[in-house]
Amino acid sequence: MKTLKESHAAISTVLAFALIPLSGFATDIYLPSFPAMAVLFGTSQADIQLSLVVFVVSNGISQLFVGSLLDTFGRYRLSIASLVVFALSSFIIAETHSLPVLLSMRIIQGIAIALIVVGKRAFFIDLYTGSRLKHYTSLFSIMWATAPIIAPFLGGFLQHYFGWQSNFYFLGFTTLAILTLELIYSGETLKSPQVFKVSTLLNIYASKLKTFDFSVSLFILGSAFSMVIVFNMASPFIIQHIFHASAVTIGYCSLLSGVAILAGGLISKSMINRPLATKMRIVAPLLITFSTAMIMTMTYLPSLVTFMIIVILTHMASGFTFNTFYTFALGRFSSNAGIVSGITGGGTYIITSILSFSVITVLQVQDLVMLGTAYLTLATLISVAFIIFSFAQKRILAIQAQTVAAV
Repeated sequence: MKTLKESHAAISTVLAFALIPLSGFATDIYLPSFPAMAVLFGTSQADIQLSLVVFVVSNGISQLFVGSLLDTFGRYRLSIASLVVFALSSFIIAETHSLPVLLSMRIIQGIAIALIVVGKRAFFIDLYTGSRLKHYTSLFSIMWATAPIIAPFLGGFLQHYFGWQSNFYFLGFTTLAILTLELIYSGETLKSPQVFKVSTLLNIYASKLKTFDFSVSLFILGSAFSMVIVFNMASPFIIQHIFHASAVTIGYCSLLSGVAILAGGLISKSMINRPLATKMRIVAPLLITFSTAMIMTMTYLPSLVTFMIIVILTHMASGFTFNTFYTFALGRFSSNAGIVSGITGGGTYIITSILSFSVITVLQVQDLVMLGTAYLTLATLISVAFIIFSFAQKRILAIQAQTVAAV
């Protein structure tokens, strides 16, 4: 087995960071193509949105389980195989005119991305410890946020000049380029493979999920991410139909959304040493305020500029929330890095897929006011979950204090 050379550790770390946003690119780059794809595939808006949902669902479910495979069979070989599968599936999507093929390949891509991203998150836990590990994990969601910035902006131009297929050709060829660098510079980082036993794995999963503050943090992560996914699913159609804008404009709007998410993550990272509760007591009410403002302004003064200002503010708060709880969740346990990484990412994606699809379907988010209502629904869920999280944290601290006093 090819192990990672110490001299290649820095380059391999850069490559790992480069692969963290791959899931975001897979979801965001073709957002400006949604209206065109609905026409070219001869199908409905909901069917094209489904291609995003099935990706998120398959990716989330897979992340729950691939961690155990990565802890047993290693990171490197599974990552290399997944990069090959993702590239090939991207080329197949670019060549198809069949909706079932599109949906099938998106499911396969979700599984492949799960293996890649969970493996790379575990890579950092394999190599780094202490404050350096905390620094890197706090960068994960910031790196992830680069995809919503770059991908739809790039996708808007690709759609405008070359058509929707060019998005997936770009994904395929970019993945092959990274695969080449991975083969040259990367290697296995898992030092002590674990024996694959279903009963042992189930006990590990159960013990992590029974940790109440960890489970609630996953719900908050999923709710915060749902704000972004709901915007991604609804905004291309809203911006085109209501404001009569082009795919390039849709790309610019998604670019601003991504910048807002990144800004929120950077603000969260700058406050990494401040108490989590203190930060969220400010941000949770802001999420509700911004969501309410969207409903009110879009009812009486609808405009693209006003709409995007409120989206930027909302996504900044959402990005702040996501980064804060993502860092907490990944650092909650020091053992079973692959499994914890998988539960964190998978749990977040599953909750996101359920919440975002439910909100889109139940509220019929096809206009500006209903998008604001969707934001308000998710902001309320985040606020309630944070209150529950705070009580759970206080209970854990009280139990720890009693244990120390007993000793």
